[in-house]
Order: sequence, then structure tokens, then C-alpha cells
Amino acid sequence: MEYVYAAMLLHAAEKEIDEKSVKAVLKGAGVDADDARVKALVASLAGVDIAEAMTQAVAAPAAAAAAPAAAGGADAPAPVEEEEEEEEEGGFDGLGSLFG
Repeated sequence: MEYVYAAMLLHAAEKEIDEKSVKAVLKGAGVDADDARVKALVASLAGVDIAEAMTQAVAAPAAAAAAPAAAGGADAPAPVEEEEEEEEEGGFDGLGSLFG
């Protein structure tokens, strides 16, 4: 997870996400970076619009949660907790796969 966070931090800081910068962020956090994992992360992010991927990952669970409320109004039954977890995980699967 720390590799993904390093990439997200670099993206938020509008810095280039390359092996050197990811390793620097991880080192700063006290993480002993695995060169192969860093290389895989950087390769998997090549050509990916991270802002768009994050927007889709956040919007999908929100849209899924809003749909039952809009369809049933106040009388709609509350979703089962397991279903909510599946929806949330489903929304973030795409983002997770982008970061390796």
C-alpha cells in the first residue's frame, strides 16, 4: 500500500512519478523500498491519467449508494453491510489494479 500512497503523494504534489522519486518518498517514510516493486509500479502507471482513475474510483461507490435512495425514497430499506463492502471494493478495484 505504501507504494500506492507514494505515487498518489507525488501526483498530488504535481511531481513526476518515476523510480527515483518513488524511492525518495518511501525512504522519507522509513520504508525499505523493493526495487522490483517500484519498477512495476512506475511501469503500470505509464500513460495512466491518475486524476481520472481516482475520480472514477470515488464516483462509482457514491453513485451506487445514491441509486437505491433515489429509486425508493425514504421508504427504501437500508443496504446490507456486506453489499456496501462489495460496492466499495468494486469501486476501488480499478484504482488498485492501476498501481500494481
